[in-house]
Amino acid sequence: MTSWRDRLGTLAHEWLPAEPASAWTALCRPGIRLVPGGEGPRVGRIGGAPAMPAEVAWPEWPGRGPLDFVAAVDCAALPREFSSIPLPGAGTLLFFYFDGFRRGADENALLKDVEGSRVLFVPAGVPVVERTAPEGPVPYPALDLSAEVVPTVPEQEHDLLDQTKVASGESLDEAAEMVELPGGFVGSEVFGVLAAQARGPGREHQVGGFAAPVQGAVENEIAAAVLGDYEDPGRAEEAARWVLLAQIDSDDKAGMIWGDVGMLYWVIRTDDLEAGRFDRARAPCSAADGAVRLTVQCG
Repeated sequence: MTSWRDRLGTLAHEWLPAEPASAWTALCRPGIRLVPGGEGPRVGRIGGAPAMPAEVAWPEWPGRGPLDFVAAVDCAALPREFSSIPLPGAGTLLFFYFDGFRRGADENALLKDVEGSRVLFVPAGVPVVERTAPEGPVPYPALDLSAEVVPTVPEQEHDLLDQTKVASGESLDEAAEMVELPGGFVGSEVFGVLAAQARGPGREHQVGGFAAPVQGAVENEIAAAVLGDYEDPGRAEEAARWVLLAQIDSDDKAGMIWGDVGMLYWVIRTDDLEAGRFDRARAPCSAADGAVRLTVQCG
């Protein structure tokens, strides 16, 4: 059976020159796709009610109201041999977000406010109860999630495409300038098209790996938010400190629509992830072509 990495390599060498194809596929990281209603063991859930300690307050956006519960991920149930990030060995990650689309909030205000989203970690063995959402949020339909390993690679605007060189001295971005795929995709767009084909069909709910960006690299977004300026000379260095924690796609069956059918991302600094600091989150945004991308920062 063709492996998740083999699929990517086959596509890359079919459409890219040999050197760029090999250099790009070498950057591949496994991502753990969260499949609604899949056949594998349950690793989490989107929607429904979260299991939380009774004494922990439901996260809220002060002055606006309680956050919506988005997803739960059981760290111990994930295929850990394919985890590209240092997740806790056990325990549950709970993801909350104030769904302005459903609840009439100004998304620009939401995405600039650190209280608009939250990640809670519940250690294994801590007593929990299924919690009912406070007045305000209407729970999303609950869908169990199973896991599937998919290949993920840097896509358009990611700094690694500029930093990774081939023997000629060209960067991957430069080497792709003359490549054209059916449909007219050229330049760094090629990497996004090939990456999407390698991942295959399915919702883009995922833990770890590289993000599947709606537009440009989410690491660049968070670095620009931290530094206050996308053109800051330290942006690339700052962006390299961040990894994808999780992403949740718009999903009709779960009643989740992020902006104009966009994607919700949580990213985290590696040192914060290793230390288990999931409690400081904020959400900068970049929007174009009608698709809103939401990136939650921890750290």
